[in-house]
Amino acid sequence: MQLINPAKPRPGDRVAIVSPASGLAGLFPQPHELGLRRLEQDFGLIAVEYPATRKMGSTPRERAEDLHTAFADPGIKAVIATIGGDDQITVLPHLDEELIRANPKPFFGHSDNTNLLTWLANRGITGFCGGGVMVQFGRPGAMHPATRESLKAALFTPGEYRLAETTAYGDKESPWDDPRTFDTEPVLEPSGGWIWHRPHTAVRGRSWGGNLEILSWLMMAGREINAPEHYDGTVLFFETSEEMPSATEVYRILRNMGERGLLRRFAAVLVGRAKAWSFTDQDTGRAAYTTAQREAVLRAFAQYAPSTMIVFDVDFGHTDPQLVIPVGGTVEVNGPDRTITVTY
Repeated sequence: MQLINPAKPRPGDRVAIVSPASGLAGLFPQPHELGLRRLEQDFGLIAVEYPATRKMGSTPRERAEDLHTAFADPGIKAVIATIGGDDQITVLPHLDEELIRANPKPFFGHSDNTNLLTWLANRGITGFCGGGVMVQFGRPGAMHPATRESLKAALFTPGEYRLAETTAYGDKESPWDDPRTFDTEPVLEPSGGWIWHRPHTAVRGRSWGGNLEILSWLMMAGREINAPEHYDGTVLFFETSEEMPSATEVYRILRNMGERGLLRRFAAVLVGRAKAWSFTDQDTGRAAYTTAQREAVLRAFAQYAPSTMIVFDVDFGHTDPQLVIPVGGTVEVNGPDRTITVTY
């Protein structure tokens, strides 16, 4: 299917703020309202909330209706999710395909929003993996410069954008119910930049992917995953969540994708920097965890697609900063030049 790149908003436009995954904005208003202020003051956009935006426990149908209203409104120029969750897959059956395809809009979200991003791409609409109101826009202290610049480009500027390789990152968080959290920026730690595996070629293709756990759920549910040949020449990108799946689980998901015939179809793979800290699992050996996950990925591809170029520790997903990756957009991975260029 020929993908549509929806028209981008301009400063002064209205954008929809929705919670198709979880209504955590109602439980934690401070990061949500901080994100809304930055959208309006720093990006010049007028944020419009919908009935389920701050409603915990909203039904899948209620969340789908918010999406329908936002996409159908000609005055809304983009749709931005507040945060992720864990049951957006139950929203998909309620979506009106004809309505949304007739009114394409740029959609921004990550984590559980992989469901909707995949659904949109399968209907011919390019979306954007990244940019949650509560997390990226509502980051304590200030937005990370790399996140801000990537989001501004994805929101406002069509064309190519070279991803920035950063030298520091963070994955530790402070409690959102403590107002002191928002007084200072998160502490970042040195990172080694991107890690390249088999960087001997340059490839260019459509992007597909998102959060690995969500992709596995879609496969289990038999939804939104096409026949293997559909992904020929595609650039796969994936990352793991704050639930920190074990290296064994990561390997098993990829092994099963390999058994399905998927892994050998991808022209290149981008692997997001793994989140290795959570409130409930703070003492995990972070270096050991990320190394084990990288080895699990390499093991799976060695079995099913041994010649594939892979780039590890790219800053998208659940760590800070977060760069925006288009879903269904063009991505160029240039191994000899060590560059990644996306098309927003």
